[in-house]
Amino acid sequence: MSTAQVLLAAGLVIVVVRLAGWLVARLGQPRVIGEIVAGILLGPSVLGLVWPSARELLFPPGVIAGFQVLAQFGLVLFMLLVGMELDSRLLRGEGRRSAVISLASVTVPFGLGLGLGLLLYPQFGNGHDQTAFCLFIGAAVSITAFPVLVRILQETGLYHTRVGAITIACAAINDVIAWCLLAVVVAAAGAAGPAEVAGHIAGTVVFVLFMVKVVRPLLARVPHLPFWVTLVVAFLSAWATEVIGIHAIFGAFLAGLVMPRRPEWQEQVRVRLTGVVDDFALPMFFVVVGMSTHLDQLDSWQSAGVVALATAVAIAGKLGGATLGARLVRERWPAALSIGVLMNTRGLTEIVILSVGLQLGVIDTRLFTVLVIMALVTTAMAAPLLRLLSRSGAVSAATAVRPRAEARR
Repeated sequence: MSTAQVLLAAGLVIVVVRLAGWLVARLGQPRVIGEIVAGILLGPSVLGLVWPSARELLFPPGVIAGFQVLAQFGLVLFMLLVGMELDSRLLRGEGRRSAVISLASVTVPFGLGLGLGLLLYPQFGNGHDQTAFCLFIGAAVSITAFPVLVRILQETGLYHTRVGAITIACAAINDVIAWCLLAVVVAAAGAAGPAEVAGHIAGTVVFVLFMVKVVRPLLARVPHLPFWVTLVVAFLSAWATEVIGIHAIFGAFLAGLVMPRRPEWQEQVRVRLTGVVDDFALPMFFVVVGMSTHLDQLDSWQSAGVVALATAVAIAGKLGGATLGARLVRERWPAALSIGVLMNTRGLTEIVILSVGLQLGVIDTRLFTVLVIMALVTTAMAAPLLRLLSRSGAVSAATAVRPRAEARR
């Protein structure tokens, strides 16, 4: 591997990923769909089959290894931004409703995901611990992509509506619950026994308390928090959770949660990070995802059935659970369905989680590919369904303006 190879590959990746995102956005879809597809096109499933010599020339093992390092940095920064976007002020006025809907939108898909894990384990378990496998599937289908959701709300004109207000609050609660669930699953998956699992969880609890009770007040006392301090806190927090045994992305997310809630400062950080993350680091991540996605392994009717089953379970759990929760708090059917459709959005957040499972060996490349397709389908269906529901009168005018939470993905 030479420096010239790395530079050529990086330039090509950025162009292809950004172009694909732009084309998909022109079709009214979140650009993350096109960016993920671009990574798959550059991987073994398409370029590797159509023009294998070009793939070997552009993406030798050394280049991919370099991209993996860049992708990890990108994920840490992305999760920092996601954590910074979650704000307790989002819950004002809709706390009880949001709590009920969020609980339903986590417990229902988690339960169905456990059942799906039991069904898939004989075929995809590969001798891994069955409990960790099933818990991971349950946690993975319980996630809502908060950044994608906000972008869809903005692009469909629902952001400043009552449905938008409730959904934003639900997604904020949902993300915290689901990430906590996933942290427990990752701790269990990476441990050798119950004692080690308990150690990972105990270490996580202590670290969370330290970040909330010590780091957050310290950061709040600094009037103008330097940008470099933000980065140091994010990387040290990511390092700590990696050492504890629950993956670096959780530490980065936690770092974002404890950052000061000052809109002007948050906007400055967002602007400085977004260009690096969106235009450089995440395209490398999409290529790494594409290299792990093997559509050629899904070459039978049985594989198609698994994709259909996983997608159906994910939709029934998330869309159905959120809709049920909304009906329990007496939302009308159109509004309840709109909330369900929005909460069913997965996007990049789901891909991040699946990549963690693949790194840990909890899932293999076949199941990873199945679940990547599921994530793409559930994200792509959101905008068209919302437009349909909007015409049916699901949207009512909003009276409250929430804090700004611009989303990149």
